[in-house]
Amino acid sequence: MFEVKDKFYIKGKETKIISGAIHYFRVIPEYWEDRLRKIKALGCNTIETYVAWNMHEPVKNQFNFTGICDILKFIKLAQKLDLFVILRPGPYICAEWEFGGLPAWLLKDDSMKLRSTYQPFLKHVNDFYEQLFKMITPLQIHNGGPIIMMQVENEYGYYGNNKKYLEMLIEIMKDNEVVVPIVTSDGLGVDVTDSGAVYPKAYPTYNCGSGLKKRIPYLTSILGNNKPLMCMEFWVGWFDSWGNEKHITRNDKELYKEFEDALDLGHVNIYMAHGGTNFGFMNGAIHEKEYKPHVTSYDYDALISENGSLTEKYLGFKKIISNHVTVDTHLENEINSKAYGKLRVQEKVSLMNTLEQLADKVVLDDTVNMEKLDQNYGYILYRSNLGKSREINELSIEGMQDRAKLYINNELIFTKYYEEIEVNKKIELKNEYDNKIDILVENMGRVNLGINLNDQRKGITKGVMVNKHLHSSWEHYCLPLDNVEKIDFSKGYDVSLPSFYKFHLMIDKEEEIYDTFMDLSGWGKGCVFINHFNLGRFWDKGPQRSLYVPAPLLKKGNNEIIIFETEGVVKETIEFIDRNLIG
Repeated sequence: MFEVKDKFYIKGKETKIISGAIHYFRVIPEYWEDRLRKIKALGCNTIETYVAWNMHEPVKNQFNFTGICDILKFIKLAQKLDLFVILRPGPYICAEWEFGGLPAWLLKDDSMKLRSTYQPFLKHVNDFYEQLFKMITPLQIHNGGPIIMMQVENEYGYYGNNKKYLEMLIEIMKDNEVVVPIVTSDGLGVDVTDSGAVYPKAYPTYNCGSGLKKRIPYLTSILGNNKPLMCMEFWVGWFDSWGNEKHITRNDKELYKEFEDALDLGHVNIYMAHGGTNFGFMNGAIHEKEYKPHVTSYDYDALISENGSLTEKYLGFKKIISNHVTVDTHLENEINSKAYGKLRVQEKVSLMNTLEQLADKVVLDDTVNMEKLDQNYGYILYRSNLGKSREINELSIEGMQDRAKLYINNELIFTKYYEEIEVNKKIELKNEYDNKIDILVENMGRVNLGINLNDQRKGITKGVMVNKHLHSSWEHYCLPLDNVEKIDFSKGYDVSLPSFYKFHLMIDKEEEIYDTFMDLSGWGKGCVFINHFNLGRFWDKGPQRSLYVPAPLLKKGNNEIIIFETEGVVKETIEFIDRNLIG
């Protein structure tokens, strides 16, 4: 049993919680044990993870708890290693993850109000929790499992102050047999703490990375001096967004002092002990002054790097932890990487020429967003006929997220970003009768923070204006790119069009397979598939210039690599190297 009294007690024994954050959905299952062992060797007795709803219910009422989504296996593995577990099941998690972990299909409802008492939203949450908790609640410490506490929502004080919403979530959790202490977590600002706390219905914890001792008194005044303090997120680094000048890191000397303070104050969860990777299209985004999507790597300048290597920061934290608890002096094994060298492109095909193999055509009078077509991620292409030859004085896309490339008769007219006003003057339609318009829109990642969560419908929502009138009759092609095996490389290729490029990496049957990194220097923007697994996005804006390839994604014999590139910025080669290029 886990109890919150003057201290934290586990089975009646006073226990100091030193936890490391790791997200199972950012690490391939074959490496879960390696990363958990390294967190334990750091001196941690607990691990913490979010639960990503959008991974477990990608389609309404279709649940996935297998593979990288096998949370049951992950928690049992932690227990096998004598680690306690702090579980944060949302429903909203932030985490720099796509849509803060919320499933995109929620947005098919035009009236949807997220993170609120809107009944359809709560009904969806309850439906998911019924599936999740029937597996999870038997693993609570009261039942002999490792789970010692669960969090309701996440940093709600940064979003709103609807305490009724939080209280309703707590009741849903209790109705689903959650009996361990339920906690909230928020920043240390007075307004933030007041908005997100529902004490004593949930025990308040705090998230912070600096100035702890100066900022903690208000939370202490709420709890009273005889209650333990828990830092649910002690930030050791930060995330990167596309377009940043360099990889974000923290000053270690300053960080060590703050970590000592956090341990002196009470209990700590290190965020992140190991960050991992935003595989596929699952990176989030921020939208404050401008919209900025996050990079594929979630290295986070964490103690254990993206590929599982131990950092100098890991050793520094281990030394500090050893001043508070007994720490095993051994270090877990490093994972080796290999430079597999350069590969030349074998086949090429332009998207427009293999479109029919990848997507079914949906014909509608007006453009509609992805979610209306039951598409969550990737790209969507809108196609129409602008009619006879003439001059177009004004052409604009209205209500578009996040990035559109507009072509007329396969000629690029403009690239438009979210919230830009793009009007082109005097476009000449040259064909006598038929002039094709194609608009390829990319969902670059839904925001994971702030009020803009409610405005994340991707694609074209309002329409396309041609000479001041709304153009109608559109073909829609949904391109989540979860079927790249259907690409027909025998079709035509034009470097100026978004295109697919196929490579082959041969690994000898007698050779051991190693982690590697794909160097994408000289390539523009797009995503990469290895043996049909979506490795993630690349973009020459940086700061990330390579993609991490875990060894279990490779196989002996032929490995098929497909790159989808949208800008026409390409090379004839790619290179596999033994180090990460980020900075």
